[in-house]
Amino acid sequence: MTTGPNPNRTGPASPQRSRQDPFDGALLVDKPSDWTSHDVVAKVRNHFRFRKVGHGGTLDPMATGLLILLIGRGTKLSQLVMGSDKTYEGVMQLGAATDTQDRDGKIISEKDFSYVTKDDVEREMNARTGDIMQTPPMVSAVKRDGVPLYKLARKGQTVERKPRLIHLYHFTLLEFSPPEISFRLKCTKGTYVRTLCSDIGDALGCGAHLKELRRTQSGGFTIDQAHTLEELLPLEVDALEEYVISPRVVQQQESSIE
Repeated sequence: MTTGPNPNRTGPASPQRSRQDPFDGALLVDKPSDWTSHDVVAKVRNHFRFRKVGHGGTLDPMATGLLILLIGRGTKLSQLVMGSDKTYEGVMQLGAATDTQDRDGKIISEKDFSYVTKDDVEREMNARTGDIMQTPPMVSAVKRDGVPLYKLARKGQTVERKPRLIHLYHFTLLEFSPPEISFRLKCTKGTYVRTLCSDIGDALGCGAHLKELRRTQSGGFTIDQAHTLEELLPLEVDALEEYVISPRVVQQQESSIE
């Protein structure tokens, strides 16, 4: 994790530029657990009194890692950044399924997992590498007739969802320590990692949910370039300028990814 100014910054602003111009661009944040992506956006916007702040791809509250904040005219790059591929490291827990498919949910079933082997898990991971169709979970921001699914889920409703095409470049088992399975995954936008874990648990017959998730890369940016809120919030606005990546550099970085 870096602690100094971002090397991708193109240099100090000239005296002729307006006050808010230096903050057009991207700020790479290492999102803490139990914060929503909106929480981070609101904290930075209000703390530094920015007018426009968005982000380049949601992370669930339990997840940590790279969250790209887009500031000022940088918000115009949201579709470019959101559309980039993502890389994650995570932990799947066998033997328990939850109603949200992750650790934040209520356990809805518990089953024996002692028969599951490393080869079994790798087989299911490999079966999901490449193009696959994935059905979004009910607890998600996907909308049905203009209403986010999670709002329907809160009312106890379950509705039909259309499967979506996603692509997994690789889905690699890092450590087999049942009930915990550590993995690394690179995928296209819109992939629900918790759904992958839930589906693998169903295929294995023991159930599973996502216990930990950390985004390590988004497009051309990595977690090593990100800064924690503890590092950023004590800064004066003038000092924060050195951590903001210009829109031009963001475009170049994203466009250079094949």
